Amino acid sequence: MHKYYSITELTREFGVSTRTLRFYEDEGLIHPERRGRTRLFRAADRRLIQEILRGRRIGFTIAEIREIVQVYKEPPGEMGQLKLLMKRLDEKREDLRQKRKDIEETLVELDNVEEACLTRLAEIGVGT
Repeated sequence: MHKYYSITELTREFGVSTRTLRFYEDEGLIHPERRGRTRLFRAADRRLIQEILRGRRIGFTIAEIREIVQVYKEPPGEMGQLKLLMKRLDEKREDLRQKRKDIEETLVELDNVEEACLTRLAEIGVGT
C-alpha cells in the first residue's frame, strides 16, 4: 500500500505555503497524483520537496534545481547528478566568497569616506 501525503501535511512539515508546492508542480519539479482536485504526494515527491527546499536555502535557482533533478532521471543517473551537484556547489561557494570579498572592500571604503567626512568637518570647525 502506498503512503500518500496531502498538500496540507507537506506544507505543515516543511513550513511552506500551498502556493509554493503548486509552483514547484507548475515548474515540473514534482508530479503529485490527482484525484479530482486533490493532490496526492508520494514519498518520492516528499523527498524531492525536501531537496528542492535545501537547494533554495543554499541559493540555487529553480532552473539549477531543475537541471540537477533532470540529470538524475537520465544517464548517467545518480553519478551524473552528484558530479553536477558538486560542480554547482563549487560555483556557489566561489560566488559567495567573491560577494564576501566585495562586502569587505565596501565596508573599508565606507570607513574611509566616513573618516574623510569627520576630518573635513573638524577642519571647518563643525563638531559631530
